[in-house]
This record gives sequence, C-alpha cells and structure tokens, in this order.
Amino acid sequence: MKNITIKLLNILRYFKLNKEVTNSLLTSIPLWIASFIVGGAAVLYAKVFAWAEAAGIGLFAARPLLLFFVTPACFVISWMIVHKYAPFARGSGIPQVSAALELPTTDQEKISRLMGLRVIVVKIISTIILIFGGGAIGREGPTIQIAGSIFRTVGKYLPNRLPKNSEQLMILTGSAAGLAAAFNTPLGGIVFAIEELSKSHFTSFRATLITSVIIAGITAQMILGPYLYLGYPVVSANAALTLTWLVLLVAVSAGACGAVFSMLVLWIIGMRKRMKTSWVQMASVAGMGMLIAFFGYFASPAVLGSGKDSMIALLFASEKVPDVLLAPARFLGPLLSFSCGAAGGVFAPALSSGAAIGATIAHYFPQSPEQTNILILAGMVSFLTAVTRSPFTSSILVLEMTDRHAIIFFLMFAGLMSYGAAWLIDTRSLYDRLKEMYLEEVNAA
Repeated sequence: MKNITIKLLNILRYFKLNKEVTNSLLTSIPLWIASFIVGGAAVLYAKVFAWAEAAGIGLFAARPLLLFFVTPACFVISWMIVHKYAPFARGSGIPQVSAALELPTTDQEKISRLMGLRVIVVKIISTIILIFGGGAIGREGPTIQIAGSIFRTVGKYLPNRLPKNSEQLMILTGSAAGLAAAFNTPLGGIVFAIEELSKSHFTSFRATLITSVIIAGITAQMILGPYLYLGYPVVSANAALTLTWLVLLVAVSAGACGAVFSMLVLWIIGMRKRMKTSWVQMASVAGMGMLIAFFGYFASPAVLGSGKDSMIALLFASEKVPDVLLAPARFLGPLLSFSCGAAGGVFAPALSSGAAIGATIAHYFPQSPEQTNILILAGMVSFLTAVTRSPFTSSILVLEMTDRHAIIFFLMFAGLMSYGAAWLIDTRSLYDRLKEMYLEEVNAA
C-alpha cells in the first residue's frame, strides 16, 4: 500500500494539482483502500459465519443429543479464546468502538486493546465456534469492530510523509462501512455512525464517511450481487388506523422486552465478573451452553443460531402462525449467548426477537398476511431500538433490508414508541453501559 500511495502522489504532482486538492485526495485514498478491504472481509466473514451456522444446525437436526456435548463445549472454547488472548473482543464490538472513540489518541496501547489485529482474529474465531455450537449471536456487531480495526490499522501504517486522517475518523468511518457491508444497508451505516457512534461533529467527516460506506457496500455487491438481507416481504398499509394501534402495541411490548433483555444481560455480566476464579467462570459458561441445549432439545430448536432463518420464515410463510415458544426461544438464546463472555453480536438476534413478538401479537389480533408482515417488521425495529436506543438506525436498517419504503412511517413510529417504552424501564442503552464498563477496564489495566 505504501508504494501505491507514493505512486499516486507522484501522479498528482505530475498534473500539478494545488496543494489543498492534493492533500484532500491523499487523505481520502487510505479510506478508499480500507473500504475495499472491509467490503471483501465482510463478505468472507459472512460466508464462513453462515456456513458454520448451517453446519451446526444441520448437525443438531441429524443428531439432537449432540446438543448436550457440542453446545457447552463450543461455549467454553469460544469464551476461553477471548478470555486468554483478547478480552476486549468479547460481545458485540460496538461498545468497544464507542469506548475507543472516547480515549485520547495518545493512549495507543489502550486503543489497540479495543481495536487491533489480535481483536480481529480472536473475534472471528470466537464467533465462528460459538455459532457452530448453536449460540444465538449475530455477525453484524463483530463486523463493525473488525472494520473499525482494519481502518485504524491502515491509517497507522501509512508513510509519515503523507497527510493522515485522525484516528477517530478512521475508526468511526470503518465502523459505518462495516455495518453497510454486513447488512447491505449504506444508509443504515451512515445513520448508525451519526446516531450511535458520533452523536455530534458530523460535518467534519461527512464526505469521507459517505464515500467509505459506498465503496464498502459496492465491493460487497460486486461479490454477492445486489442482494437484500431479508428479501421482499409483501406488505399492505391499508386500514392505517387499525394498524397504527397494533403497531403501537407491538412497539411498546417489544420495547419493554428489549429493555428487560438489556438489564438481564448486564446483570449476568456483573454476576460473572464477581466470580473469583477462571474455573468458576468457565463452569458458568458451560452452564449457559447446557441451558440452551436443554431448551433446544426439549422445547424449541429456534433457540439456536442468529435467528435470520426464523425471520425469513415469519415474513414469507403462507400461514402466519408462529410457534408459541418462538418468542421465548429468541429471547433466551441471545440472552445467554451474548452474556457468556465470548464474542458475538446482538443485532440479528435482536431483530429476530422483535420479529417473534410482532408475529405473536399479530396472531392474537388477526390481520391479513400483508399487514401481519408490517407488525413483524415493526417488532424488529422496536426490539433493536430498545437495545441500541437508536430508533432511526433501526428503522433505516429494516427498511433497506426489505426495500419496503411504503411503510417507513410505521417503522419510524415503532422506533420512537419503543424508545419511550424502553426509556421508562432504563434511561440508558445497553451499549452505553457496556461502553462505560470497557472504559473502566481498559483504564484500570
């Protein structure tokens, strides 16, 4: 990359561009290069993640009793890798990105513990093992931390003679590009960076952020094609008055459940941190894996995996009759998987939890299949909003995943109402509280 950048510098000088234009182009080139890397890495990671998830679910379908051996073992191995080699690779990755953005750039050692090459490797290995074992995790949060780490690494190894972007800009831009490539949602990546990560000072990095999101997304599309994460569910916004109060009911229910989910995650994490020895922690992780195995074997296999298949089944099934245990399964699986101390994201599991809640409420208040899909999508927005407290990001993500622009107002309404319901239970988001925890840990180390 160093030689390429120097050659580009010579080309720019040859065309005698003024210094301001030259510097602007040179500071953008590393972002573009990193964006191509992130787009390709996101696709490769998604492919391996999907393969591991399908392999694990296929194994358990053929040999259900293996749940009691493979699932606890994968939970423990996934946790041990993180615990030993990169403790800050655990969990989603989004709180770590937020924590890294708040640290002074002079604290390079601390930032490296949150956003480094070791984190990338450990994050990928841990999530692949956990999803194979039936862990109810997603790859989107990990992709965000991985992408931010890639951008930071590219910026770090640029030649000193070249103009550089700030480290915060590299991390923030990479994180947005990672989400865009993970979900194929470029607008979602931009809104996520504004609403969740930066929350201010957007104008200073607007152009580079949008450009990087576009490049990462196009790179992913060049490999996979113009796919939608969930497809094209049929929706109808007729009978808007009736739908509005049902969307409100879904939003409040999913918002409250999402807030309770977040509080339980924090409680379990706090309980595990108070355990004195690694052996006791390992036993608790194995116990969490065993609980999922018991639920998956005796109650519902829907407790396993990221939940993407269950979302697609709900949105595209001709008979909109959800399993009575689907909502509890999609609550319990992510709760235990996300709080066990291994690496794994919560975006896709949160969406699947909300979808199950929306489908359950629609079952008790019968609507047409098209209107039921609106309630399912509203549930997805609502539960994710309750966890992240980012209603616009949640709305845009679901909108771009399904390309259902006609119901954008229902989705935004659901996001805002669920935000209010979650705020009444806990005024702060799961990510904010985890960010503070990571800052305390990295500063104490």
